[in-house]
Amino acid sequence: MRNKGRTFNNIRPQHKQNIEDEQLAANRLIKLIKAIDSDVNIIDVIDSVETSIEWFQKNKHPDLIFLDIQLSDGMSFSIFKKVDVNSPIIFTTAFDEFALKAFELNSVDYLLKPINEEKLKISIEKYKKIKQGFAKNEMNFDAQKLFQALQKNKVEYKTRFLVNKGSSLIIVNISEIAYFFTEDKLVFIITHDNKKYSINATLDKLEKELNPQIFYRANRQYLISVKSINEIHNYFNYKLKLELNPPAKTDDIIISKSKVSDFKNWVSTQ
Repeated sequence: MRNKGRTFNNIRPQHKQNIEDEQLAANRLIKLIKAIDSDVNIIDVIDSVETSIEWFQKNKHPDLIFLDIQLSDGMSFSIFKKVDVNSPIIFTTAFDEFALKAFELNSVDYLLKPINEEKLKISIEKYKKIKQGFAKNEMNFDAQKLFQALQKNKVEYKTRFLVNKGSSLIIVNISEIAYFFTEDKLVFIITHDNKKYSINATLDKLEKELNPQIFYRANRQYLISVKSINEIHNYFNYKLKLELNPPAKTDDIIISKSKVSDFKNWVSTQ
Protein backbone atom coordinates (compact mmCIF):
# COMPACT_ATOMS: atom_id res chain seq x y z
CA MET A 1 0.00 0.00 0.00
CA ARG A 2 1.09 3.62 -0.37
CA ASN A 3 2.14 5.37 2.82
CA LYS A 4 2.22 9.16 3.01
CA GLY A 5 5.53 10.94 3.23
CA ARG A 6 7.67 7.88 2.47
CA THR A 7 10.34 7.67 -0.18
CA PHE A 8 11.24 4.54 -2.09
CA ASN A 9 14.59 3.95 -0.42
CA ASN A 10 13.30 4.21 3.14
CA ILE A 11 14.45 1.43 5.49
CA ARG A 12 10.84 0.27 5.73
CA PRO A 13 9.81 -1.99 2.84
CA GLN A 14 7.87 -0.56 -0.06
CA HIS A 15 4.86 -2.34 -1.46
CA LYS A 16 4.63 -3.28 -5.11
CA GLN A 17 2.10 -5.19 -7.08
CA ASN A 18 3.29 -7.24 -10.00
CA ILE A 19 0.59 -8.17 -12.52
CA GLU A 20 2.15 -10.74 -14.83
CA ASP A 21 0.60 -13.46 -16.96
CA GLU A 22 3.61 -15.77 -17.24
CA GLN A 23 4.56 -17.32 -13.91
CA LEU A 24 8.18 -17.96 -14.84
CA ALA A 25 8.61 -14.41 -16.07
CA ALA A 26 6.91 -13.14 -12.92
CA ASN A 27 9.24 -15.15 -10.69
CA ARG A 28 12.27 -13.86 -12.58
CA LEU A 29 11.04 -10.27 -12.33
CA ILE A 30 10.51 -10.62 -8.58
CA LYS A 31 14.01 -12.04 -8.21
CA LEU A 32 15.49 -9.11 -10.15
CA ILE A 33 13.53 -6.54 -8.15
CA LYS A 34 14.66 -8.10 -4.86
CA ALA A 35 18.27 -8.09 -6.07
CA ILE A 36 18.02 -4.38 -6.79
CA ASP A 37 16.22 -3.47 -3.54
CA SER A 38 15.89 -6.13 -0.83
CA ASP A 39 13.49 -3.94 1.20
CA VAL A 40 10.79 -4.24 -1.44
CA ASN A 41 7.61 -6.05 -0.41
CA ILE A 42 5.78 -7.77 -3.27
CA ILE A 43 2.18 -7.81 -2.09
CA ASP A 44 0.57 -9.81 -4.88
CA VAL A 45 0.99 -11.41 -8.30
CA ILE A 46 -2.10 -11.37 -10.51
CA ASP A 47 -2.47 -12.93 -13.95
CA SER A 48 -5.77 -11.61 -15.32
CA VAL A 49 -7.65 -8.40 -16.04
CA GLU A 50 -10.73 -9.56 -14.12
CA THR A 51 -8.81 -10.44 -10.96
CA SER A 52 -6.81 -7.22 -11.19
CA ILE A 53 -9.98 -5.12 -11.27
CA GLU A 54 -11.32 -6.93 -8.21
CA TRP A 55 -8.02 -6.44 -6.38
CA PHE A 56 -7.90 -2.70 -7.03
CA GLN A 57 -11.52 -2.30 -5.95
CA LYS A 58 -10.90 -4.04 -2.62
CA ASN A 59 -7.36 -3.00 -1.66
CA LYS A 60 -5.31 0.12 -1.08
CA HIS A 61 -3.22 0.79 -4.14
CA PRO A 62 0.52 0.01 -3.97
CA ASP A 63 3.46 2.40 -4.29
CA LEU A 64 4.41 1.02 -7.68
CA ILE A 65 2.91 -1.49 -10.11
CA PHE A 66 4.74 -3.70 -12.58
CA LEU A 67 2.13 -4.36 -15.25
CA ASP A 68 2.34 -6.79 -18.15
CA ILE A 69 0.37 -5.40 -21.08
CA GLN A 70 -0.93 -8.78 -22.21
CA LEU A 71 -2.64 -10.76 -19.44
CA SER A 72 -4.30 -14.16 -19.60
CA ASP A 73 -7.77 -12.79 -20.39
CA GLY A 74 -6.96 -9.66 -22.39
CA MET A 75 -5.09 -6.38 -22.56
CA SER A 76 -4.25 -4.78 -19.22
CA PHE A 77 -5.23 -1.34 -20.56
CA SER A 78 -8.85 -2.42 -20.06
CA ILE A 79 -8.27 -2.40 -16.29
CA PHE A 80 -8.21 1.40 -16.37
CA LYS A 81 -11.66 1.54 -17.98
CA LYS A 82 -13.14 -0.13 -14.90
CA VAL A 83 -11.11 1.28 -12.03
CA ASP A 84 -9.16 4.47 -11.33
CA VAL A 85 -5.58 3.36 -10.68
CA ASN A 86 -3.47 6.15 -9.18
CA SER A 87 -0.25 4.24 -8.63
CA PRO A 88 2.75 4.81 -10.92
CA ILE A 89 3.31 1.94 -13.35
CA ILE A 90 6.27 0.25 -15.01
CA PHE A 91 4.90 -1.60 -18.02
CA THR A 92 6.44 -4.82 -19.31
CA THR A 93 5.77 -6.60 -22.60
CA ALA A 94 7.41 -8.61 -25.36
CA PHE A 95 6.03 -6.26 -28.00
CA ASP A 96 7.14 -2.67 -28.56
CA GLU A 97 4.04 -1.53 -30.47
CA PHE A 98 2.20 -0.85 -27.20
CA ALA A 99 4.70 1.73 -25.94
CA LEU A 100 2.75 4.83 -26.97
CA LYS A 101 -0.46 3.56 -25.37
CA ALA A 102 1.43 2.69 -22.19
CA PHE A 103 2.76 6.22 -21.81
CA GLU A 104 -0.75 7.68 -21.99
CA LEU A 105 -1.22 6.24 -18.50
CA ASN A 106 0.69 6.77 -15.24
CA SER A 107 3.78 5.19 -16.72
CA VAL A 108 7.19 5.53 -15.09
CA ASP A 109 8.82 3.41 -17.78
CA TYR A 110 8.32 0.71 -20.39
CA LEU A 111 10.46 -2.45 -20.42
CA LEU A 112 10.67 -5.01 -23.20
CA LYS A 113 10.92 -8.68 -22.25
CA PRO A 114 13.10 -10.51 -21.52
CA ILE A 115 13.77 -7.83 -18.94
CA ASN A 116 17.35 -6.68 -18.63
CA GLU A 117 18.47 -6.21 -15.00
CA GLU A 118 20.36 -3.00 -15.70
CA LYS A 119 17.39 -1.44 -17.50
CA LEU A 120 15.10 -2.51 -14.66
CA LYS A 121 17.45 -0.87 -12.18
CA ILE A 122 17.39 2.35 -14.21
CA SER A 123 13.57 2.30 -14.24
CA ILE A 124 13.37 1.83 -10.47
CA GLU A 125 15.94 4.57 -9.89
CA LYS A 126 13.91 6.84 -12.16
CA TYR A 127 10.84 6.23 -10.01
CA LYS A 128 12.79 6.77 -6.79
CA LYS A 129 14.34 10.05 -7.89
CA ILE A 130 11.08 11.54 -9.06
CA LYS A 131 9.23 10.49 -5.92
CA GLN A 132 12.02 11.80 -3.68
CA GLY A 133 11.82 15.13 -5.46
CA PHE A 134 8.21 15.51 -4.43
CA ALA A 135 8.77 14.08 -0.93
CA LYS A 136 11.27 16.83 -0.07
CA ASN A 137 8.63 19.53 -0.45
CA GLU A 138 5.34 17.76 0.25
CA MET A 139 4.06 15.42 2.91
CA ASN A 140 1.65 13.75 0.50
CA PHE A 141 2.84 12.08 -2.68
CA ASP A 142 0.59 12.95 -5.61
CA ALA A 143 0.64 10.33 -8.37
CA GLN A 144 -0.83 12.83 -10.81
CA LYS A 145 2.09 15.18 -10.25
CA LEU A 146 4.45 12.29 -10.84
CA PHE A 147 2.69 11.58 -14.11
CA GLN A 148 2.84 15.24 -15.15
CA ALA A 149 6.56 15.38 -14.39
CA LEU A 150 7.17 12.26 -16.44
CA GLN A 151 5.21 13.67 -19.35
CA LYS A 152 7.36 16.82 -19.35
CA ASN A 153 10.61 14.85 -19.35
CA LYS A 154 9.59 11.94 -21.55
CA VAL A 155 11.69 11.43 -24.66
CA GLU A 156 9.61 11.50 -27.84
CA TYR A 157 11.04 9.31 -30.58
CA LYS A 158 10.21 9.61 -34.26
CA THR A 159 7.41 7.33 -35.40
CA ARG A 160 7.35 8.09 -39.13
CA PHE A 161 9.13 9.85 -41.98
CA LEU A 162 7.78 11.89 -44.88
CA VAL A 163 9.74 10.92 -47.99
CA ASN A 164 9.72 11.66 -51.70
CA LYS A 165 8.39 9.09 -54.14
CA GLY A 166 8.57 10.50 -57.63
CA SER A 167 6.46 13.65 -57.67
CA SER A 168 4.59 12.64 -54.50
CA LEU A 169 5.22 12.53 -50.77
CA ILE A 170 4.49 9.37 -48.80
CA ILE A 171 4.64 8.39 -45.14
CA VAL A 172 7.00 5.62 -44.07
CA ASN A 173 6.30 4.34 -40.56
CA ILE A 174 9.12 3.22 -38.27
CA SER A 175 7.71 -0.31 -38.24
CA GLU A 176 8.30 -0.52 -42.01
CA ILE A 177 12.01 0.37 -41.82
CA ALA A 178 14.67 -2.35 -41.89
CA TYR A 179 17.68 -0.03 -41.74
CA PHE A 180 19.23 3.30 -42.69
CA PHE A 181 22.54 3.61 -44.50
CA THR A 182 24.75 6.35 -45.84
CA GLU A 183 26.40 6.45 -49.25
CA ASP A 184 28.15 9.35 -51.03
CA LYS A 185 27.12 11.73 -48.23
CA LEU A 186 23.44 10.82 -48.68
CA VAL A 187 21.26 8.83 -46.26
CA PHE A 188 18.73 6.24 -47.38
CA ILE A 189 15.90 4.22 -45.85
CA ILE A 190 15.54 0.57 -46.77
CA THR A 191 12.16 -0.91 -45.87
CA HIS A 192 11.42 -4.52 -44.98
CA ASP A 193 9.93 -4.99 -48.46
CA ASN A 194 13.17 -3.65 -49.99
CA LYS A 195 12.01 -0.20 -51.01
CA LYS A 196 14.60 2.57 -50.97
CA TYR A 197 14.01 6.25 -50.10
CA SER A 198 16.42 9.12 -49.57
CA ILE A 199 15.98 11.39 -46.56
CA ASN A 200 17.47 14.70 -45.52
CA ALA A 201 19.22 13.65 -42.31
CA THR A 202 22.47 12.27 -40.96
CA LEU A 203 22.88 8.96 -39.19
CA ASP A 204 24.10 10.84 -36.11
CA LYS A 205 20.86 12.84 -36.04
CA LEU A 206 18.72 9.76 -36.67
CA GLU A 207 20.46 7.86 -33.89
CA LYS A 208 19.29 10.52 -31.42
CA GLU A 209 15.75 10.69 -32.83
CA LEU A 210 15.01 6.96 -32.97
CA ASN A 211 14.15 4.60 -30.13
CA PRO A 212 17.42 2.86 -29.12
CA GLN A 213 15.47 -0.28 -28.22
CA ILE A 214 14.50 -0.62 -31.88
CA PHE A 215 17.48 0.77 -33.81
CA TYR A 216 21.19 0.23 -33.28
CA ARG A 217 24.17 2.06 -34.78
CA ALA A 218 26.09 -0.90 -36.19
CA ASN A 219 28.88 1.24 -37.65
CA ARG A 220 29.46 4.58 -39.36
CA GLN A 221 27.39 3.52 -42.37
CA TYR A 222 24.46 1.56 -40.92
CA LEU A 223 21.69 2.14 -38.39
CA ILE A 224 19.73 -1.10 -38.20
CA SER A 225 16.47 -2.48 -36.83
CA VAL A 226 16.71 -5.75 -34.91
CA LYS A 227 14.07 -7.17 -37.25
CA SER A 228 16.42 -6.67 -40.20
CA ILE A 229 19.06 -9.04 -38.82
CA ASN A 230 19.04 -12.31 -40.76
CA GLU A 231 22.23 -13.92 -39.42
CA ILE A 232 25.07 -13.03 -37.05
CA HIS A 233 28.50 -14.55 -37.68
CA ASN A 234 31.63 -14.59 -35.55
CA TYR A 235 34.35 -12.65 -37.33
CA PHE A 236 38.08 -12.40 -36.90
CA ASN A 237 39.59 -10.54 -33.94
CA TYR A 238 36.41 -11.06 -31.87
CA LYS A 239 34.24 -8.97 -34.16
CA LEU A 240 30.80 -9.86 -35.54
CA LYS A 241 29.56 -9.87 -39.12
CA LEU A 242 25.88 -9.25 -39.90
CA GLU A 243 23.69 -10.41 -42.75
CA LEU A 244 20.63 -8.22 -43.16
CA ASN A 245 17.27 -8.78 -44.77
CA PRO A 246 16.86 -7.16 -47.24
CA PRO A 247 20.54 -7.69 -48.09
CA ALA A 248 22.75 -4.66 -47.56
CA LYS A 249 24.59 -3.10 -50.46
CA THR A 250 27.79 -3.42 -48.43
CA ASP A 251 28.70 -7.08 -48.01
CA ASP A 252 30.57 -6.63 -44.75
CA ILE A 253 28.56 -5.04 -41.94
CA ILE A 254 30.97 -5.43 -39.08
CA ILE A 255 30.35 -4.89 -35.37
CA SER A 256 33.66 -3.79 -33.89
CA LYS A 257 35.22 -5.66 -30.98
CA SER A 258 34.53 -2.73 -28.64
CA LYS A 259 30.79 -2.82 -29.46
CA VAL A 260 30.21 -6.58 -29.46
CA SER A 261 29.08 -6.79 -25.83
CA ASP A 262 26.73 -3.83 -26.18
CA PHE A 263 25.33 -5.21 -29.44
CA LYS A 264 24.68 -8.67 -27.97
CA ASN A 265 22.91 -7.10 -25.02
CA TRP A 266 20.74 -5.01 -27.36
CA VAL A 267 19.78 -8.05 -29.44
CA SER A 268 19.08 -10.30 -26.45
CA THR A 269 16.75 -7.79 -24.76
CA GLN A 270 14.45 -7.35 -27.75
